[in-house]
Amino acid sequence: MALRDILILPDKRLRQVSKPVAKIDSAVKKLVEDMFETMYDAPGIGLAAIQIGEPRRVVTMDLSKKEDEKQPQVFINPEIVAESDEKSAHEEGCLSIPEYYEEVERPAVVTVKYLDLDGKVQQVEATGLLAVCIQHEIDHLNGVLFIDHISKLKRDRVTKKFIKAAKLAAKDAAE
Repeated sequence: MALRDILILPDKRLRQVSKPVAKIDSAVKKLVEDMFETMYDAPGIGLAAIQIGEPRRVVTMDLSKKEDEKQPQVFINPEIVAESDEKSAHEEGCLSIPEYYEEVERPAVVTVKYLDLDGKVQQVEATGLLAVCIQHEIDHLNGVLFIDHISKLKRDRVTKKFIKAAKLAAKDAAE
């Protein structure tokens, strides 16, 4: 396992659309291990492979509380096959947009079809935090960030803040 760097806004790779996984081989399993190590270290509850610079349709999640036993989940090539008309709003954050949180409205219930690590087709009806998290991570696979679901004014403000921080960091690194 290896700890990987998480891409931070405004990194353009976060806008890439990830490619489907054709075969679940040792490289994919190693990627999943690295993703869990990185996600737990961050700490976060979900991570899309693109967030560590791998444009592949792989998502890791663990919604367990810190004091509880870990419940790692892997979604390979996940796709939303149904969603409710009913909406639900939750405060979201993102490891690629650190320390920024905003309320986002999404479908309250989604049905997601995906492959597990054994390559078997699975389907889950997600509600609550699972629904929010899986939609957030699938958005990443499609080059969409949670800030794309908020007002243009707020999105522009946070984007400018992260562009400025990236320029400062580059300047400091050059000195």
